[in-house]
Amino acid sequence: MLCKLTSKNQITLPKELLRQCGAESYFDARVEGNRIILEPVAVHPIESSRLAGVRDRIAELGLSEEEVDGIVAEARRAYGS
Repeated sequence: MLCKLTSKNQITLPKELLRQCGAESYFDARVEGNRIILEPVAVHPIESSRLAGVRDRIAELGLSEEEVDGIVAEARRAYGS
């Protein structure tokens, strides 16, 4: 099936092609020779007691997702990551 690369380096995959490989939203991409191979992968959230503690603390503080994003961005700027 023909796909087009946009000026923003995005490729839209035809519905029929995606229907054949399942409902995954993430793909592992690799190059083999002159071919680009996309393999559907299931992504599962990381669960740990430490992460649960962070989520609980965020809830206690009543922070929104946007506020958390801003805090993380500020920390990355401050620590150069």
